[in-house]
Amino acid sequence: MKPAIVVFGLCVSAAPAWAVCADDKVTVAGDWGQASFSVDVADDNAERAQGLMFVDNMPTLTGMLFVYDRPQSVSFWMKNTLIPLDMLFVAPDGEVLRVHENAIPGDLTPIPGGDGIQMVLEINGGLSRRLGITEGDVLQHPSFGAEAILPCGEKTDG
Repeated sequence: MKPAIVVFGLCVSAAPAWAVCADDKVTVAGDWGQASFSVDVADDNAERAQGLMFVDNMPTLTGMLFVYDRPQSVSFWMKNTLIPLDMLFVAPDGEVLRVHENAIPGDLTPIPGGDGIQMVLEINGGLSRRLGITEGDVLQHPSFGAEAILPCGEKTDG
């Protein structure tokens, strides 16, 4: 197995590896390699409405995964959010369709994700750029169904 690459103090694997597939883990994979995030899942209206409001510190490589019952048009804002966030808007198959970097804490300006969004991963602001996460990268999580590009149990070939 190839050694891990350290990117700005973060451990990111460039080698193929079996990702941990668990409700509290999301793996993001792309040409840059892969990274695993510990996440809280917001999969009902109350949890999605609360999101990361009033959180004043979030450890690196953690985040929140918003899961919707079906693909739809989504828009987020930063009301009562105290830390900058990157938002990855994701299709039902796990493909990242849009990355919004460094959403401004407290800003009420809508941040549209586009149509056909089934999940949104929120991570620390600036982290997607530091890791190299871009549109076209792929998420792996048990919430993705049979149409997942990277089903649980599959290799993540960053």
